[in-house]
Amino acid sequence: MKTILIALVAISAFISCSNPKETKMENSNAELDSLLHEYYEERLKLFPLEATGIADNRYNDTLPVDISDSYRSILRNFFTTYGEKFSKIDRAKLSGQSILSFDVMQYEMDMQVKGLSFNDNLMPVNQFWSMHLTFPVLGSGSGNQPFKTVKDYDDFLGRIHDFTSYVDTMISNMKRGMSQGIVQSKVLMEKVLPQLEGIIVKDPMQSVFAGPIKNFPADFSEQEKTRLTELYKSAIMNEVVSSYEKLHSFIKKDYLPVCRATTGISEVPGGKEMYAYLAKFWTTTDLTPDEIYAIGESEVARIRSEMERVKTETGFKGTLKEFFHFIHTDKQFMPFKQDSDVINAYRAIETKMQPQLKKLFNLVPKAKFEVRQTEAFREASASAEYQQSAPDGSRPGIFYVPVLDPTKFNNVSMEDLFLHEAIPGHHYQTSIQQENKDLPDFRRFGWYGAYGEGWALYTESLGKELGLYTDPYQYFGALSEEMHRAIRLVVDVGMHMKGMTREQAIAFSLENETESEADITAEVERYMAIPGQALSYKIGQMKIQELRAKAEKKLGTKFNIKAFHDEVLINGCLPLAIFEREVDRWIDAGGL
Repeated sequence: MKTILIALVAISAFISCSNPKETKMENSNAELDSLLHEYYEERLKLFPLEATGIADNRYNDTLPVDISDSYRSILRNFFTTYGEKFSKIDRAKLSGQSILSFDVMQYEMDMQVKGLSFNDNLMPVNQFWSMHLTFPVLGSGSGNQPFKTVKDYDDFLGRIHDFTSYVDTMISNMKRGMSQGIVQSKVLMEKVLPQLEGIIVKDPMQSVFAGPIKNFPADFSEQEKTRLTELYKSAIMNEVVSSYEKLHSFIKKDYLPVCRATTGISEVPGGKEMYAYLAKFWTTTDLTPDEIYAIGESEVARIRSEMERVKTETGFKGTLKEFFHFIHTDKQFMPFKQDSDVINAYRAIETKMQPQLKKLFNLVPKAKFEVRQTEAFREASASAEYQQSAPDGSRPGIFYVPVLDPTKFNNVSMEDLFLHEAIPGHHYQTSIQQENKDLPDFRRFGWYGAYGEGWALYTESLGKELGLYTDPYQYFGALSEEMHRAIRLVVDVGMHMKGMTREQAIAFSLENETESEADITAEVERYMAIPGQALSYKIGQMKIQELRAKAEKKLGTKFNIKAFHDEVLINGCLPLAIFEREVDRWIDAGGL
């Protein structure tokens, strides 16, 4: 036995000495992995809502005021420090996933530091993305914030207390913005007032924040229920409602009168530079706003031509705009009578395409999936959306569908929407990414809109391959949704950089897509509120389609669609330039 052990040690030493390059790479990979772990652990402390979103409950009692100058200074130092740490690692000594992680981290540190140079925190409230909207979802008991243990309940009381400071800073920042001419568009802030009013109640038990104390877990003692009920009722009235009242009063009396009548972000000081950054941030490319605008115009023309062809195929004799009206209003496209009919119709789509999924995908998520109707308290202002599963399996991936009136629910785009929001769109992408433990945590739980939304939009084009779109109207619905994303490139850049007004953006959209004027108006105002975000979908989709075409051409008979989709999904969300490099490497390796 001793002889064998000596021999094994000798062999081991020989292997180590004969592969110094491999040893260096292993050491460098380990060094990077350690730094990535350190970075992500510190990041979660700074972004506790991210931790809550991945079912890491360590920081569920805190809500940092991340819009304050002092906190942004902490973030700037955090990203700068880690940028310097990562720059000291020799990329040439890395291998495998470590190379991608290094490239992503360099990109991320640079973009985060640049983003903190703008004064967007002086416009902290809008009608689409804002803490006054996020907080009720957390506190309702139906969001990411858990309410399963007594500690969970006590944790959220801590967040309620922090929320009062957050609102005070919102108001303080808006006052500073007023003095510098950095203010929101008036039409957007008018939409915020009823949102705030919806949270202001006289009876705490009528508040959305009372959800947790109306639905205590069965194992809570009566003593704990009584204690928590009193604490929550007091916090709702004295901290939550009072904060919403304060914010409402300030916006109505002080802020709205000085809000701007203009549409785009370029109308505020530094706005053009901010938009150029946001275009890069959301698309993860170096495309200029002018280039993105031109792509949008080209795509609108291409898709419109295909729409004309499908309209003719259906036998409709009127104009395309008349066909839009027909699609939107004819009763044959509104066959539902009950809310459950809509939900069951979505479930039927999943059943219909299940046999075809195995032809396109090797990788299938382990995470469970559900279709649910959106909760009543937020249904009126909600869109269909996907909420990702918890990594520990405690929460399934959920496709939420708002059904205000089932008799008016239009079914034309249902197949397309399911592909995008559910399977194989967001559910496949986010779940496969989370479940890949070969990725460091910052990538398992990271997100880049151009890749993530680009993938979801790309999956809409898989409908026919998945046995869907056999009805020309459903295919037209898919074209309509693709047109919707192409229009965004034109109107987002148009409004924020080219002087296009809100009204002109609405008119352009009405001319080219099937959505109602009310829906289009809400969409245009969304683009006004979050400049650049709407650019990510089409730019990401087109990059994936471009790479698929390249792979099909170069690999020829060796091309395998399942292997291609594996390659797209296995590395998780990546900035598009890094994603393209990796897919090109895969193609050059023969699709292996």
